[in-house]
Amino acid sequence: MRAVGAALQKPAPEDWVPLAVVGRAHGVRGELRAHPFDRDSHLLAEVDEVLVRFVDGERRGEAHEVSVDSVRPGNDALLVKLHGVDDRDAADDVKGAHLCVKRSDFPPLADGEFYACDVIGAQALLVDGTVVGVVQSLQAYPSVDLLVVATEGGRYEIPLVDAYVDTVDVAAGKVTLRTLDGLDLT
Repeated sequence: MRAVGAALQKPAPEDWVPLAVVGRAHGVRGELRAHPFDRDSHLLAEVDEVLVRFVDGERRGEAHEVSVDSVRPGNDALLVKLHGVDDRDAADDVKGAHLCVKRSDFPPLADGEFYACDVIGAQALLVDGTVVGVVQSLQAYPSVDLLVVATEGGRYEIPLVDAYVDTVDVAAGKVTLRTLDGLDLT
């Protein structure tokens, strides 16, 4: 069982899903250092356009579609050139924005895999049918991915491993858990 990517809410096929956050400018010709939420994803290099969505500051909520001129690997980021972002000042103006692609542009997955954005909002329940809460987000760490499940009394961070997670049924909007033993409600 493996989650791929991340997002804030469960998207419809026509919705834009954040793939990366823009860091600092790279060089003087308008390249951006984009930090993907899923380091294994190559989707940003495969799409023709992205939605640039500002998520904080005075430009919060502002968004516009733009063509992707090029994407190449950098040391710890992707170096992205967007159409119309032609110098360092223009690249600095995009710092902090999310680069989003349409959910329908995501490639098919192998058996046992799911996109994190598709499980947000799913009901989490134990194998005996007891409702635990709702999947709020997925946190990716180098050692393990965690499902963050909101409950009436707090939240659980549940390792996305077979010992805790029995099944993930994206179509039904359900995550079935084997146990909560050893986990703290925070």
